[in-house]
Amino acid sequence: MLEIIEIVQSILIIIAAIMFLITAIGLTRLNKDMKNVVYARIHTFGLLDIAAIIAFIGLDEILLAIIYFFLAPVTAHAMANAYYKNEDIVNNVNLEIPEGEDEEVEEESTEKNPFVHPISKLKELKTEDIRDKESEKKFSENFTVSKLEIKEDE
Repeated sequence: MLEIIEIVQSILIIIAAIMFLITAIGLTRLNKDMKNVVYARIHTFGLLDIAAIIAFIGLDEILLAIIYFFLAPVTAHAMANAYYKNEDIVNNVNLEIPEGEDEEVEEESTEKNPFVHPISKLKELKTEDIRDKESEKKFSENFTVSKLEIKEDE
C-alpha cells in the first residue's frame, strides 16, 4: 500500500513539473506589445497555481495546498484589479487622457525651493548649453547633473 502512495505522489510531481514547463513556455511566448498582456500573464499564472497545488499534494503538504488554493485566486484578482484601476488606459475609460493634453505631466517649480525645476525648463537649459558636451551626455529626465562653479576674488 505504501508503494502505491509513493507512485501516485511521484506521478503528481511529474504532472506538476510538466505544467511548470508549459507555463514557462507560455510566458516566454507572450508578445509584450499585446493589448492586454498583463491579464494574459495573470491568466497563465493560473496554470502555475494549479501546478503548485498538485506539487504540494504530491509532497504530502495538504495544508499548504489548501492555503495556496484559497490565496492564489485572491492575489491574482487583487493584482488585476489594481492594474485596471490605476494603469489600464486601454480598458478603463476613467483613465483616458483628455484630448489636447500632453501625456507627460509637468512638475511645478516652487518659489520655496530654488532647486526644484520643471523638466521643460531643464530641457531648455540643455539646449542652450550646447558648448559643454559632457553635460549633454549626462542629461536625463530622471537624473540631471549640474555644475556649480565658485570663483574666488583675490
